[in-house]
Amino acid sequence: MRTLTRDEVRAGTLLPELAIELSPTVVVSTALATMDFTPVHHDVHRARAQGSKDIFLNILTTMGLVERYVTDWAGPEALIRGINVKLGVPAYAGDRLVFTGTVLTREEDEFTAEVRGRVSLGDHASGTVRFALPTP
Repeated sequence: MRTLTRDEVRAGTLLPELAIELSPTVVVSTALATMDFTPVHHDVHRARAQGSKDIFLNILTTMGLVERYVTDWAGPEALIRGINVKLGVPAYAGDRLVFTGTVLTREEDEFTAEVRGRVSLGDHASGTVRFALPTP
């Protein structure tokens, strides 16, 4: 995989869409991988008892997927400098999480992209990711 260079990216650049199917296995395994044993992320009956429709993604997974979205596009040498994300509606098992994004700014060697992750209920995550790219 090749990393984009600073000269290849400018304000207005659209990131390609990324769709992730949120199977129960994905929801449970990512919660366990982040050592989040809260029942709403792996026990359907406990999640429903607390008012949820189903099990749902945990925060660490959402943040990791936001970072993955940008680095999958930018390449392995991209350096994430900051993430500022607002959580919205839950991302339930059985739904599809679709990421879209746009590069907003470039300031010297640092870029800021607006990122949005949507599920059937609306925005699951929205915010910005600051990142740096290597020189050509």
